[in-house]
Amino acid sequence: MLAFTIWRHPRPRGAEGRCIGRRTDLPVDPRKAKRLAHRIRAHARRHALPREVVTSPLARAADVGHWLKRWGFVWHVDSALAELDFGLWDGQPWHAFAAGEFDRWMNDFCGFDFDGGESLTALLARTAAWSPRCALAVGHGGWITARYWRGGATPTPSSWPPPPGYSRPTSSAPSAA
Repeated sequence: MLAFTIWRHPRPRGAEGRCIGRRTDLPVDPRKAKRLAHRIRAHARRHALPREVVTSPLARAADVGHWLKRWGFVWHVDSALAELDFGLWDGQPWHAFAAGEFDRWMNDFCGFDFDGGESLTALLARTAAWSPRCALAVGHGGWITARYWRGGATPTPSSWPPPPGYSRPTSSAPSAA
């Protein structure tokens, strides 16, 4: 498998205190998208990588792709990189959910589909099946965390790690299969 580096998108506007996934397409500050694009371009130069990037279709990742395309990169959009689909929870304020709703989720951490969305099990399968088409990508915190799940066993609420920081890279090495 091709080694690649994936950056989490910049902090989106309007996400504070809300459940944000694939159905809520929030914008990012254009300056932050441009700043991350500069970092990716510098990374590509430093590592002599082709000027090619793949992003999620959601604006918070795709806005970085737009900048890179302006600077001569080949830009691909791949819906498999989209964030977890939080179903009916998506876009809602966290405080709007009763404690019983969180209990439903925690009691079925991997199988819970957020009332019509995507389960963690489905996200783990989607991220494991994804094959990078180039060495540079921009995606989402939940997707990146799922792709690099190292817990060995089935994830639990207490074993699930926090997502990477906004605009931060995570690198992979080719798997020894």
